[in-house]
Amino acid sequence: MAFSSAGAGEGDDRATWLERFHAGDREVLEACYREHFHTVGQAVGQVLRGADRETVVHDVFVDLLANANLRRGFVGGAFATWLGVVARNRAVDYWRRYRREGSLDEAAAELAPSAPTGGMEEDVGARLLIAQFRSEVLPAKWDTVFEHRFLLGLDQREAARRLGISRTTLAYREAQVRRLLGRFARRGERSRR
Repeated sequence: MAFSSAGAGEGDDRATWLERFHAGDREVLEACYREHFHTVGQAVGQVLRGADRETVVHDVFVDLLANANLRRGFVGGAFATWLGVVARNRAVDYWRRYRREGSLDEAAAELAPSAPTGGMEEDVGARLLIAQFRSEVLPAKWDTVFEHRFLLGLDQREAARRLGISRTTLAYREAQVRRLLGRFARRGERSRR
């Protein structure tokens, strides 16, 4: 029986639904997705817009599927309210992380081979940093996104078109590349001290 999370009632039905939810039951999680996609979208939309909003909405549901600890965080009460709070917190975390990393587009532009430099040594140094980042940190599956967005400087629409993926998928992958680039840059700062 498909038990509705929105209509989760009292007694045994509620306890059974909660057990199935905590266990990651596919039928229950699919119902949660269908019933609460709009709720999560609204909560994330309070903080983010466009592709960033879509990315975080999908991340919330992916994490709900994959993370048993997150599911166990719901112990009862209003499920939609709990999920809305989780979604809004994820959106705020995403926004803070983006701000904390600063303008990584500018940092990547400085590393780009076509960036104007003060001399041949700086150009070689930038190329070596890019090669090091690509070989040591960047997973091969995100290399084309790095190339199109950071090195070629294409906007998201054009990069997504050339790569044959949706803009939302590109934005998600770009966010992952930004996160890795930020870690790489911080690692370089620590080694220069």
